[in-house]
Amino acid sequence: MSRLIVISNRVSVPKAAGAAGAQGGLAVALNSALREHRGIWFGWSGQETAEFTGHLDMQRNDDVTTATIDLEPQDIDEYYNGYANRTLWPLFHYRIDLTEYDRNFGEGYERVNERFADSVLPLIEPEDLVWVHDYHLLPLGSILRGKGVKNRMGLFLHTPWPPTRLLASLPFHERLVASMLEYDVIGFQTTEWLESFMHYVQKEMGLKVNLDNSIDYKGRRVVARAFPIGIDYAEFTQAAASDEAGAAYKALKSSVRGRKILIGVDRLDYSKGLGERFEGFARFLSDHPDQAGDAVLLQIAPPSRGDVASYQQIREDLERKTGHINGAHADVNFVPIRYVNRGYPRAQLAGYYRAADIGLVTPLRDGMNLVAKEYVAAQDPEDPGVLILSQFAGAALQLKDALLVNPHSSEHLAETIKRALDMPLEERKRRHSKLLASVREEDVIHWREQFVRALAGKDRNRDAGKEGAAGDLSHDEAA
Repeated sequence: MSRLIVISNRVSVPKAAGAAGAQGGLAVALNSALREHRGIWFGWSGQETAEFTGHLDMQRNDDVTTATIDLEPQDIDEYYNGYANRTLWPLFHYRIDLTEYDRNFGEGYERVNERFADSVLPLIEPEDLVWVHDYHLLPLGSILRGKGVKNRMGLFLHTPWPPTRLLASLPFHERLVASMLEYDVIGFQTTEWLESFMHYVQKEMGLKVNLDNSIDYKGRRVVARAFPIGIDYAEFTQAAASDEAGAAYKALKSSVRGRKILIGVDRLDYSKGLGERFEGFARFLSDHPDQAGDAVLLQIAPPSRGDVASYQQIREDLERKTGHINGAHADVNFVPIRYVNRGYPRAQLAGYYRAADIGLVTPLRDGMNLVAKEYVAAQDPEDPGVLILSQFAGAALQLKDALLVNPHSSEHLAETIKRALDMPLEERKRRHSKLLASVREEDVIHWREQFVRALAGKDRNRDAGKEGAAGDLSHDEAA
């Protein structure tokens, strides 16, 4: 069996046996694959160094080997805070108004990708499979090819892929996409993002897309496919059944004194639609005063990327909105929005999910969104809550029995909240049963196995001739 080399911006070092704390589902799945394939997980340590040396910090925990490098402050500013999170992230989430184009950002991005390549190169053996993750490292495969790596390499993009006319606003967009075509497999979260990518390579690069979702490029065949990511269902349901989850459930239920609970759990990010969510809830409170005092929104939003100005702004905006809405609708015994800027352990979150009558997952744009799937997995099948899900989340293509909503419309969101609160038990159970089947069957292990199989070249013709394959696209994408 070939070894697996996983490369990502950051590395999740496995917990030593008996160590406290739990890892996320993605880390659990990748660590499992690394154990099976005797692999290595390589990336940035998250630490700064005064001068880049390329020194590798090698560790082995729980039978998984990790290798990390430190970066200079200029690298972090230009590559991570700059090009990754002020250029690519907003552009890929359709926020061209927040996208910053700075030559120094682009130079830092290429420099750090070059440093990643130089550092990981000595670790790659001839038969290894190389799996690169996300928008931070799009050109890494091309750089490794230039250094003589002939291994099979794959890229998985966790974010959306923007429409062609949006991507064309990015300076040197052709060069960036051409570098991605040096991978053997390119994976996307959904067919929507896959079709956007295929549209670009056809319209902007003049390439032909074959019926098996492959692209012929410079004498090589590149396979592009959708691989929807899931949660670690077994691990999460175990956490949901724990004493910690049970205590969290009881504490939250007790604190609301019989009121209905709506829950949102999101990293503090403008793509998550938190401001629009608060406005939709406020519209519900105003339009339905008979129910307004019986519903509480718990919004958990851990801060992120505090060095980026747009993230500082979203936090200030949400704090202002929370104060305004609570001031207008609260009384001495009731506050409608509980807004919390901190994270919680997975088991505790599972208890909060189970206690909530409605899961509000309303991003403006999201590659997938695993909170939606965690909410479904945490519910009591005999008395499940209702998932309200943005139609613009990748998860909406799988979780069709959620109540799909347009997060830009406060009126639509308000009416959907009322519909969820009024939904009869039998309808809730029917919808939840179908949602749970999807979450259980298409979990993170399934996702990982499907991608690694494609990367190993074992199912190249899987989609040949299938209806709906992203072949020659006859429609013109809307920007």
